[in-house]
Amino acid sequence: MNSSALDTVAGTPAAAPRAKPRTLKPGWFLVSPSVALLLLWMIVPLGMTVYFSLIRYNLLSPGENEFVGLENFEFFVTDPGFMPGALHTLTLVGSVLAISVIFGVLISALLEACEFWGRGIVRVLLISPFFIMPTVSALLWKNLIFHPVSGILAAIWRFFGAQPVDWLAHHPLMSIIFIVSWQWLPFAILILMTAMQSLDQDQKEAARLDGAGPIAIFWHLTLPHLARPIAVVVMIETIFLLSVFAEIFTTTSGGPGYESTNLAYLIYNQALLQFDVGMASAGGLIAVLIANIAAIILVRMIGKNLTDQQ
Repeated sequence: MNSSALDTVAGTPAAAPRAKPRTLKPGWFLVSPSVALLLLWMIVPLGMTVYFSLIRYNLLSPGENEFVGLENFEFFVTDPGFMPGALHTLTLVGSVLAISVIFGVLISALLEACEFWGRGIVRVLLISPFFIMPTVSALLWKNLIFHPVSGILAAIWRFFGAQPVDWLAHHPLMSIIFIVSWQWLPFAILILMTAMQSLDQDQKEAARLDGAGPIAIFWHLTLPHLARPIAVVVMIETIFLLSVFAEIFTTTSGGPGYESTNLAYLIYNQALLQFDVGMASAGGLIAVLIANIAAIILVRMIGKNLTDQQ
């Protein structure tokens, strides 16, 4: 008998085996430069933003760097444009998401169900607006569609004997919603149309044999299949829609008054029009907090959705 067996027989517990020394895997050395660069890229701007949000810093008088604590946050929240900007941000995000998801699902289902010549060309044309720069698309809508004199809508109004409407002046927020929806609807169509192609056709054929109609198949087979892609579309679009700026800057400049101002444009107004870097930094931190809360809620909703489907 060996020594460990004798120790066990004698009542003395055998010594525990030695743990293997931990060694760093080569992957850590390969990933660490990019992680360090990413942290540096995020921490330095965030730290500067926090610093500027705690001091009174105006570009017209850069030498006055007085520490004011949370005063900039109080001034930003009590600014006359904060509540309209926050409300318009939520309205813009919710409206564009509703338009993107509803019409994205309907158009994707229609393209999948209908066989016709040139369907590939139609698919390319449907997703092409997503690749146009926001400034260019805003200028197209402003000068070619919404213009009260030479726009397409003005020509249609005059054709029916009605007075043309200055959409950007009388309905600014609705006009911004149309412009942004036109740009983000192709993204939803692209994701949902790709997901439609993975739908099991045998299930649809079995449902038809059992007497299910097109509406029942769409409601009980297609929509549950699109639950994950819809959740992904909602999460990605929400993150980007919270920071819509180019469309507002190019068309309405946040006006008239605060009628089309969102939080992103309000922060720009404070920083580069009123030169108040301290208040703009405080507003940026508030916007980052709102975006993170929205992202956490959406990620949890998607995780719950995926768990329920498994």
